[in-house]
Amino acid sequence: METLVVKNISKRYNEHIALDNVSLSIPEKSIYGLLGPNGAGKTTLIRIINQIINADEGEVLINNELLNQDHISIIGYLPEERGLYKKMKVGEQLVYLGQLRNLSKKEAILRSKAWCKKLDIMEWWDKKIEDLSKGMAQKIQFISTVLNEPKLIILDEPFSGFDPINANLIKDEILELRDKGSTVIFSTHRMESVEEMCDYIALINKSKLILSGNKNDIKNSFRNHTYLVQHKGALNGSMPTDINVLQSENLDEQTFNSVIQTSDKYTSNDLIKSLVDKTEVQSFNEKIPSINEIFISKVKGEGHE
Repeated sequence: METLVVKNISKRYNEHIALDNVSLSIPEKSIYGLLGPNGAGKTTLIRIINQIINADEGEVLINNELLNQDHISIIGYLPEERGLYKKMKVGEQLVYLGQLRNLSKKEAILRSKAWCKKLDIMEWWDKKIEDLSKGMAQKIQFISTVLNEPKLIILDEPFSGFDPINANLIKDEILELRDKGSTVIFSTHRMESVEEMCDYIALINKSKLILSGNKNDIKNSFRNHTYLVQHKGALNGSMPTDINVLQSENLDEQTFNSVIQTSDKYTSNDLIKSLVDKTEVQSFNEKIPSINEIFISKVKGEGHE
């Protein structure tokens, strides 16, 4: 079942087309990566889902219902440009924002303190926001986004401002929220986070959707018969015409790493049979394109400037 369905959404600003007939289906209890270069249309789509702006054409459905004001209470949104009340204390801020999300004051206090303890910032409860570091303030913003346990969580560059340790901490929390039943959409330029976390991805470029689906299925569809081989001894003698050694480097006097590509008709077993006649194979792995490599090839293929 889909938590969110976007149907043929278009948005224009005078002569500029921000979104052009974009459709997405986002399964429940999944992490969905919304990818694209700057200016592609990602933020416009996020703002439409959050009812900050309206689409010119198309419709959005949440849990099979047309998007409406009642859905605001089940969406948690962390915008790229953060906004906290700098003069308010951490605890006051979280409780206030929790009450705006229909939590009672008592429940807002309980949940806020539980999250502060979880993210190891309880000692800052009575400190003003303006006294916090950027990363610490980011934690407060993240807590305010998920405090009411929203069923749909939208995170725009959620790791911005975090050091590697805290980025990993927030990553684990996002995965736990997914496992507890939330659907998470996040927009990011950190492709390593997409590799680690996303179940599904969509790539938007120049206002159009150019790629979407299950992350692993997409990666497998870009396989190009390229293998990483570690071997003892150089690849002596000529290789069959269907085998192309793209790169070979010495690890030491006897050990080499080679990148080898074959034709479509060549299987991995065929390649191994050819290699064992030429060298001692120590390891053999197919090179599956990364999300970053797919992103670059698709965007360049679309003529991104």
